[in-house]
Amino acid sequence: MARMGLDRQTLLVAAAELADESGLDSLTLAALAQKLNVRSPSLYNHVKGLPDLKGALTVYCLHLLVDATRNAVIGKSGDEAILSMCEAYLRFARSRPGLYEAFYKVNTQQHEDLETAKEELLDLFVRIMEPYQLGEKETLHAIRGLRSLLHGYATLEQHRGFQMDLELEESVQYGLRTFLKGMHLNKSEA
Repeated sequence: MARMGLDRQTLLVAAAELADESGLDSLTLAALAQKLNVRSPSLYNHVKGLPDLKGALTVYCLHLLVDATRNAVIGKSGDEAILSMCEAYLRFARSRPGLYEAFYKVNTQQHEDLETAKEELLDLFVRIMEPYQLGEKETLHAIRGLRSLLHGYATLEQHRGFQMDLELEESVQYGLRTFLKGMHLNKSEA
């Protein structure tokens, strides 16, 4: 029987906190049980095991990321929307490093809600790309490029990959503005 007050959402929040504190790879059911002050077998009332928990964390991460980026673009369009979304995306990755790891380390595993969560993020990207009128195929290429740019900055920063004596935010802004210039060139060529 499930413990009173303990549910799947509580597990996810606690697991995300543990992942943020020490990395996704250090997340174990034993550590989660200790954090929640329960015995490890109690967790199986809510998750099927560690892979299920990590898959659920990926979905949880995607929902939070979509909320953060969607809120950042409300009332904005074009370059302003893209820059705001990118800022929110990177802020999320910086503030939730372990949870963000679940986004790129676990997203290939099957989980019942994963495809829906991925679609939510993709739909948001598609909507903010609409003003550029790139066409369906080109829009998807642009989304891949933008996501790669964001993910590259996020993961390299997370793994201390930027060692030069150069302000990282300036590099981020330079990269994003260069990307946007390319978007405008493609729009005018269409």
